[in-house]
Amino acid sequence: MQEHEILSRNPRDLRRSNSEDRERSPEIDDDVTGKELDREAARQLTTLTDTNRKWVAKHLVMAGRLLDIDSQLAFEHALAASRRGGRLAVVREAVGLTAYAAGDYAEALRELRTYRRISGDQTHLPVMVDCLRGTGKPDKAIELAQEPEAQKLTGPARAEMAMVLSGAYQDRGDLVAALEALEIPELDINRAYPFSPRLYAAYSELLEALGRDEQAQRWRHQVSVAERALGTGAFEDPEILDFDEEDEDEQLMPRVKDVLPVHERPAQR
Repeated sequence: MQEHEILSRNPRDLRRSNSEDRERSPEIDDDVTGKELDREAARQLTTLTDTNRKWVAKHLVMAGRLLDIDSQLAFEHALAASRRGGRLAVVREAVGLTAYAAGDYAEALRELRTYRRISGDQTHLPVMVDCLRGTGKPDKAIELAQEPEAQKLTGPARAEMAMVLSGAYQDRGDLVAALEALEIPELDINRAYPFSPRLYAAYSELLEALGRDEQAQRWRHQVSVAERALGTGAFEDPEILDFDEEDEDEQLMPRVKDVLPVHERPAQR
């Protein structure tokens, strides 16, 4: 897909998408219309011109499609969306999350800070904490995790925060604090949530590192119990594909549109 207009560069805009040496925007799948976005994302895009709205929407859809397949290409699509929709929260969120998936933690942190400021949403605080870890700043990570807004997180967001905070303490060599960071209400041996196997595994590893082997074994066993209950991990049903011998090589390389449902959000962690 070609750009339909030339945008002037604002030297005060430090987004990577605004740099002079930015790469050409990646191609968009033929079936993408931009209408695949959810209602809230589509609502935000109504502030753009018709041309820019279509451009941004299509690149956001591609970013969502590719996030778990090719994170770097997903990031490039999000950057392309940012060139014409960089003032929108949903776009900055997409850039931040795809940058994080691609391992560009400094860029992800910048974008998610902007998203947080624009939207007031605290959902991605755990990702921001992990970005600080990724840039070698565990003390800053712990400081952010202790902010009042972070303390109000519940459910999956609190579990994610507990795991990245635990990692930050481990970065500092404080295993006791790392263990205590995981001891949240969601660490329930009798109830399995989608994040429970990872939470249990992290807890058991720290117990073992601290010499509490009997407890570690109990929680390690609970990982498989949770996975069985959730139908994940070793208990996830494999996807079975049948190939015709004559065109097997071609079918082994499915297009993006054949892999992910069109209703996925533009960027989900």
